[in-house]
Amino acid sequence: MLAQIFPNLVCRGLDSVNENSTAKGVSGQVLEICQKKAAAVGFDNEYDLVIVSDTMLQDPDIDSQAMGKATDAIEAAAMLHRLSGRRHRVWSATGILYKGEWEFHLNEAIVEFDELSDETLVNLVLSNSWVGKAGAYDLAGEMSEFARLVEGDEGTVLGIAGDAMERLVQLSDYEV
Repeated sequence: MLAQIFPNLVCRGLDSVNENSTAKGVSGQVLEICQKKAAAVGFDNEYDLVIVSDTMLQDPDIDSQAMGKATDAIEAAAMLHRLSGRRHRVWSATGILYKGEWEFHLNEAIVEFDELSDETLVNLVLSNSWVGKAGAYDLAGEMSEFARLVEGDEGTVLGIAGDAMERLVQLSDYEV
């Protein structure tokens, strides 16, 4: 999504960020983790613009519980099974460092899954499309056949808060 508006985009991971959160609610947790990522970047860097983001799913049964990334195929299968035939909220928080100041955006979206057959579930897990994805799926990838956006921005589900994406489009007009 970002490469389309920033052709000189450089992507770097932040390995040293503790992604545990003490905040209440999934929205608070995702925002806290995004702010931790921003703190790890700091203000003094070589780039005109820095973007950090975090995405979590809200458990469809327990509103205060987050579903993050699956750590293995078994956990991915369990997450997909739990989401099968249901709706859930996706939260994304995005921080933008521009001209020495951080601004943060937090958005939610609602996604609905079809009922996943055992065969579909196995194929999704074996495809490894779940690796590195909150809730063990990528709405723009293999899951696009079996899930749909009900409310909110697709960007929020894909990992950039919708409001932040609008702001980044504005900034791209200024040729950052």
